[in-house]
Amino acid sequence: MRPFARRFRTIVCASSALSLLAFAPAALAQEESGASAEDGDNAIIVTARRRDERLIDVPVAITAYSGDALDKAGAMDITDIGQTTPNTTLEVSRGSNSTLTAFIRGVGQQDPVSGFEQGVGIYLDDVYLNRPQAAVLDIYDVERIEVLRGPQGTLYGRNTIGGAVKYVTKPLPEDPSLTLKGTYGTYDQADLVVSASAPIGNLLRIGAAGARLSRGGFGDNATTGLENYNKDVWAARGTVELGGYGEPVLIRISGDYTKDKSDPRGGHRLIPSLATDQPVLDDVYDSRGGLNDPRQEIEAYGLAMNVSAELGDALTLRSISAWRKDNSATPIDFDALPAADLDVPGYYFNEQVSQEFQLLYEGDRLKGLLGFYYLNASADTLFDVRLFNTFAGFTAFTEADVDTETYAIFGDFTYDFTDRLSLSVGGRYTWDKRTASILRQNYLGGGSPVFGGAGVPFGTPSTDFEGSRNFNKFTPRVSLQFQPTPDHNLYASYSQGFKGGGFDPRGVGVNAPAADPGNPTDAEVADFLSFRPEQVESYELGYKGSLLDRRLDVAIAAFYADYTDVQIPGSVACNVGGIQTFCGVVSNAGKATFKGVEFEGRARLGDDLAAAGDRLTLSTALGFIDADYKEYVTNIGGVPTDVADYREVQNTPKWTASGTLDYSVPAGDGDLGFRTTLSYRSKTYQFEIPNPYIDQKGFALLDASLVYTAPGDRWSLGIFGRNLTNKKYKTSGYTFVVTDPTTGAIIPGANGLPQSALGTEGTLTAFYGNPRQVFVSGTVKF
Repeated sequence: MRPFARRFRTIVCASSALSLLAFAPAALAQEESGASAEDGDNAIIVTARRRDERLIDVPVAITAYSGDALDKAGAMDITDIGQTTPNTTLEVSRGSNSTLTAFIRGVGQQDPVSGFEQGVGIYLDDVYLNRPQAAVLDIYDVERIEVLRGPQGTLYGRNTIGGAVKYVTKPLPEDPSLTLKGTYGTYDQADLVVSASAPIGNLLRIGAAGARLSRGGFGDNATTGLENYNKDVWAARGTVELGGYGEPVLIRISGDYTKDKSDPRGGHRLIPSLATDQPVLDDVYDSRGGLNDPRQEIEAYGLAMNVSAELGDALTLRSISAWRKDNSATPIDFDALPAADLDVPGYYFNEQVSQEFQLLYEGDRLKGLLGFYYLNASADTLFDVRLFNTFAGFTAFTEADVDTETYAIFGDFTYDFTDRLSLSVGGRYTWDKRTASILRQNYLGGGSPVFGGAGVPFGTPSTDFEGSRNFNKFTPRVSLQFQPTPDHNLYASYSQGFKGGGFDPRGVGVNAPAADPGNPTDAEVADFLSFRPEQVESYELGYKGSLLDRRLDVAIAAFYADYTDVQIPGSVACNVGGIQTFCGVVSNAGKATFKGVEFEGRARLGDDLAAAGDRLTLSTALGFIDADYKEYVTNIGGVPTDVADYREVQNTPKWTASGTLDYSVPAGDGDLGFRTTLSYRSKTYQFEIPNPYIDQKGFALLDASLVYTAPGDRWSLGIFGRNLTNKKYKTSGYTFVVTDPTTGAIIPGANGLPQSALGTEGTLTAFYGNPRQVFVSGTVKF
């Protein structure tokens, strides 16, 4: 066996080479994903089409992460996989700790208030999460995560226009098990995860997992004394399984609970306060926001029952029943100053019930499924907009209750004409009903009574609306694939995506254009507050192959999409009753086209290394997207104006790239693994209107880990480093400054600083990704 020093030099040289491969990045080593581990041919097994298949056989752009690979990379929550998945953005939403912003191939939704649906579907054990609150799922006790890019709807419960992220927890083993995992690191990070399971008789198994996740803040709030960007989370899952492991019926009942009591996440001001001249703080993780009422607390929980019954050799019936609920209390200080220049305390109350049935058929030539999906969900958002500097004690209160009821039937079948040529055809018909109750009431003398304020009503409600609308759509999908050998797959596909319309919960009804000026009818208010469905037509050509005696796996996809009636919610300053206040504006922004290429590869390097028991793997991934608005019509001075030349697609960098080098070497009877990942994202626009203050220039992140695994995987100990270069990068922000209505260019005042559009101090605040973190993690299995 070669000396360890020689192996170490191999690691160093490979790491240096990796720094040159930032243009060709990697998915977190796609080791063993899907329903089972890799088979003898190193094939990755996934369930993207609701049946176990080799990843190479699936005619869909998909990135798969096994729980083992996520552990070795030190991934902490679902947003971490966004660094290494092509053309994908997964981030914590601005001003929150656990609300998710998700975009895939330019399609997503940033606004978390009721009335706006996600463009990317998040699934927890096949249950669709209807709201983005509490959707930043912590990674513990996970079996795998799959990311599907492009419209989904013929295979999944809810139609999603941009893609889907499937988070799958571990099944219960047949034998008793106990796993303990502890982590300690910088910023006083201290995590503990305990999972255990046991069989009761031959058919019944019970299991549970609990997690305590805590970390000190990356910065401080100079006004409240609270930590900024800290973490204080308790979480648990419980599972009961009956059958399975060769039995024709498997019943899985699961429940989960999460409580997040982290301090409010405050933004960092990018300009001095315009009226009081308070300077910009030195540390980007520090804030001055004075709002701390209500106390921040997020609670989410749910129950699910998954049943699978084999009705014969070719037929399987599945049922997925679920109930979920989450409540969030959050204080958002937009201006990030002690005074209530633009303060927004808020509540989010969400609840959903869903039922899905699938009938799966698997014959010699024909495979597929028929499905039915039902969802009944309520999303209630309540918030103040406190503008005390503008007008003493002035508050605009909004209560928006938006309910969704949806039914769908869907199907997707694949017919093998020969062993090499297959055709897949699918379709979905969706019935969406959106019902809204929106109240907008101004107060004077303090905040609204809902948030414990002393304000009294000021005038009649500027919005007092109740209404509903239906949105129905058929969306087809077809793909043709040719496999000249089992190791090569060529495919072409066409699919449509659809997302229903709704009502703007922040709209001000008295501003609706009316035949009788100043006195709009209910129908005119409904038209003013509503927005249309959005649609996408997506075309994709792809190749997946295993080359060089299966030492190199590649996946290449080229796509083109026409995106119409894009739903773009926004918040602007407006005049209501002679007072400058806060209003919602939603645009169905005409047309956009997205075209791009994605590459993912995994190379097992060095036969001489394998002879010594060493393993060296390089995984790369590259995403390129040209996202462009072709038509973006907005109202400027009462005149519809196309401003497409001055708008950008948000949260969609042109280039995403990563490279992961994984080197494993025998150490005694165990195994020592070294891994390093370099990821890159080009310039990212936070909103459709470019903003030089909050838009993020291109940047790279470097992660690394060193993990020892004992024989038989009985225990492991590792050290992990995330963002080792301590890069400061913006993930989101707030802006309320005066801009040119056409170009969006910021108009400076006499002092050269932007002028305030809402409040007196000017709001330009940013939120940042995590700084350098180093932590040690150990796992013991019994």
